Amino acid sequence: MIAAIDLGLIYGLMALGVYLTFRILDFADLTIDSSFTTGAATTAMALVAGWNPWMATLAGFGVGIIAGLITGLLNTVGKIHPLLAGILTQIGLYSINLRIMGKANVPLLRTPTLFSDLRDNRLLGTLTSVGILALVLALFCTALIWFLSTNLGLALRATGDNEEMARAQGINTDMTKLVGLALSNALVSLSGSLFAQYQGFSDISMGIGLIVAGLASVIIGTAVVPTSRIWVAVVAVVGGSILYRIIIQAALMIPWFDPNDMKLLSAVIVIIALLAPRWKVFQMFKRNDPKAEFSSVQPWDTADAEELDSGDTRPAAKRVAHRTHRGARKGGN
Repeated sequence: MIAAIDLGLIYGLMALGVYLTFRILDFADLTIDSSFTTGAATTAMALVAGWNPWMATLAGFGVGIIAGLITGLLNTVGKIHPLLAGILTQIGLYSINLRIMGKANVPLLRTPTLFSDLRDNRLLGTLTSVGILALVLALFCTALIWFLSTNLGLALRATGDNEEMARAQGINTDMTKLVGLALSNALVSLSGSLFAQYQGFSDISMGIGLIVAGLASVIIGTAVVPTSRIWVAVVAVVGGSILYRIIIQAALMIPWFDPNDMKLLSAVIVIIALLAPRWKVFQMFKRNDPKAEFSSVQPWDTADAEELDSGDTRPAAKRVAHRTHRGARKGGN
């Protein structure tokens, strides 16, 4: 079970990337299914070539930036729908990943990695590795929270909330999309890089269906802890990633559970996480959040399109009361 926490922390970087695009930027990016593998493949080949593990990991981080920029350029310059832009990049990266590795699988069992010392001392999958990975993830969470509080980060959040309004305020929304997608896929690729070093191999199929795991982590975290505070949401997303991996590990320990049913289980987890916010127990948490009623509407939320376009952030009841009062005054005149 501790190994599942290790994987949850590694996948936590991927979950942060998904959170950045789906929740903050409101961009349905499917590039991550392949950019995860791109980071793993690049790092694996660099390690096999004798690179320093830190430099190889940095290379894995860098290729994610390139992958995100490609998707961003297809959307902003090519005016291709976000969903289709991500799919096109994802499909193209599959062949590129095969070119990078030269074959479908690259083993790293006898190659020095960032986890070699932990593996040699039999500390991998123990509380020591959990503590180290938690510290690394905490640093990235802190950096992301700080970034989203800067002018550029606020511009990125404004683009996701209301792109037309952000553009009217002088924000270059194309640039913020490029930055958001580049950063998101960089985090995903870094997660793939660490995962390959942790598992001891890079495989062409390791990223297939990863978007489901990413969405599950984001949705579970934000459903359990509904909030509009960025730092709480970031921590909740990481917690969702760990909880998701623990659920998967627990299912694998059931004698009659077939590993071939893993995708079905992932889909069921996402469905439950999507329905959970409608349950009374979670609505109670949301009512207790003083900022919940002013939180931005997310891509999977149901809302009135007219209210979203109006830019009016007041609760629905107050908007109706205001319109009724204004109508009464007009009638009186």
